[in-house]
Amino acid sequence: MLHSTRQGSGKPLLLIHGLGSSIGNWNPVIPALAAERDVIAVDLPGCGESAPLTGETTIATLTDAVEAFIRDRELGDIDVVGNSMGARMAMEMARRGHTGTTIALDPGGFWNDRQAAIFGASIKASVALVRRIQPALPFLTGNPVGRTALLAQFSAHPWKLPQDLVLHELGGFKTSTSLDPALNALIHGPRQEGAPAGSLKGKMVIGWGRKDKVTAPSEAARATELFPDATLHWFENCGHFPHWDQPTEAARLILDSTG
Repeated sequence: MLHSTRQGSGKPLLLIHGLGSSIGNWNPVIPALAAERDVIAVDLPGCGESAPLTGETTIATLTDAVEAFIRDRELGDIDVVGNSMGARMAMEMARRGHTGTTIALDPGGFWNDRQAAIFGASIKASVALVRRIQPALPFLTGNPVGRTALLAQFSAHPWKLPQDLVLHELGGFKTSTSLDPALNALIHGPRQEGAPAGSLKGKMVIGWGRKDKVTAPSEAARATELFPDATLHWFENCGHFPHWDQPTEAARLILDSTG
């Protein structure tokens, strides 16, 4: 069973974080979302407080785990929001036939071979560095210069991010047991399949940061080609985490799209 938190009341809304992260990744938008929705956030297997999978860790098996959580909690056609790897998983759920609305923020899996290689090399280097400097993170994240150096790949303005958010996120690079196999699956596993026009059973909205350095904005063309029924929303002055860089706009997009 996946560890989860639940806040607010109203129409249920499920939040799925990305690679090596955890529920805390959503902290900048949970209050706004919970003011209007029953917000359920999960730790993916091997992340946060959730146990790892007993078998192979792939995008497919991680998605299976979330679908099992939805069935076990009898959440039915719950609306789903994902970011990065979590966004790819949400889109895979929609492709498989999930009937709720899907919001995919800067999804992975739509790169070409060159982009996948660059993604893999850059993320592996970042993870290796952060793992080595874990003892120094409280000091480094305590000032804008340190946060900028550590999060420039992920945020358009990392110096503005609160220390506790950054520290929690980077701590997951060390503690997540699923990060390495999931990263390998993202780089070397099957690419995301699409859904032909008219085949989705629910609405889909894709959000993309114009300054994303992890999943390049050019990849949005491939995503909308594979999911032609999706609506594309651009976040200006925004990196890989719209809910960090543009939390008000991200929350409004989610609420308006799932209302």
